[in-house]
Amino acid sequence: MSAVFVASLTLSHFRSHRRARLELDGRPVAIHGPNGAGKTNLIEAVSLLSPGRGLRRAAAEDIIRRPEAIGWKVVAEVAGGGLGHEIELSAEPGQPRGTRIDGKTSPQTALARLLRIVWLVPSQDRLWIEGADGRRRLLDRIALSFLPDHAEAALGYEKAMRDRNRLLKDQVTDARWYNALERQMAETAAMITTNRRDAVARILAAQDGAATAFPAAGLTLETDDLTTAESYATAFADSRRRDMAAGRALVGPHRADLVATYVDKGMPAAQCSTGEQKALLVSLILANARALKAETGAAPLVLLDEVAAHLDAGRRAALFDEICALGAQAWMTGTGPELFIELGPRAQYVAVADHGGASEARIVDASVP
Repeated sequence: MSAVFVASLTLSHFRSHRRARLELDGRPVAIHGPNGAGKTNLIEAVSLLSPGRGLRRAAAEDIIRRPEAIGWKVVAEVAGGGLGHEIELSAEPGQPRGTRIDGKTSPQTALARLLRIVWLVPSQDRLWIEGADGRRRLLDRIALSFLPDHAEAALGYEKAMRDRNRLLKDQVTDARWYNALERQMAETAAMITTNRRDAVARILAAQDGAATAFPAAGLTLETDDLTTAESYATAFADSRRRDMAAGRALVGPHRADLVATYVDKGMPAAQCSTGEQKALLVSLILANARALKAETGAAPLVLLDEVAAHLDAGRRAALFDEICALGAQAWMTGTGPELFIELGPRAQYVAVADHGGASEARIVDASVP
């Protein structure tokens, strides 16, 4: 099965891009240009081809280009795997993001069944030393890449928990108000926990025996000792008094954490050097991509923002070799074409520049002028 890739990408009034259109093949895409030119905006648009708010977690309103403020649109033609689809994303001022697939209005969750996307961005560089929220988001992105229904479970859990939290803050004590919400929370919590454990197992299996220049990460999911909907339902009911005092749920998958270690050194990721922490993140993304290819027969889209600048020449070349061996269309950004010289003709190159307050993106023939 050939890899699924973005064959064309058209942006209209998307952040710094008044208009951009790229015609592409399945090779990696190396995007270079000065800081602030609009490189990350291109891969953010690609990240929105999956459920959620993209790699910047931005609201639809925040993406609208200023000063025009007339709304934005992204149109992508997705090819490969014997399939072809057109995905259109758009938002008008004050309106939520809309999704159309092959001309038909669709829920965001439907995107997960068309293509799989994994990414790594500079904001994740402190992932191992900051709060657990970021690590949960990474794990949920990994789980979603394997199990498209994970998005629906996560959304269902968050909505029910928000409604229950309102009852807690209002000091509602009538159990009848809680029962239905806790039943929905319990069912989705069990699914989320099962999916996360499955995702961790798949990543560990994909790392086992893989020939790579990046360190293997030992992973542990720290969560409540609960597995079934029944056990979660009981825990939520038993925790109401404590939750009411806190004004929020103190039990559930929203409090889980992903703990990583540098396997060869037996060292917690949080105690590793900055370079080692970055290498562990790259290792996880590559393992995610390998596992997806092993399962589906096609490599996912891989988005790597400014990754080349944080790797030495040896690891940079190794990263490019692994991406090409996977057959993945990886979208990578960097300030200069010299950061991608090891790719040579294996990639296609996009130069991005600022012209009078608007970004311009164009395909160029070579990595080095």
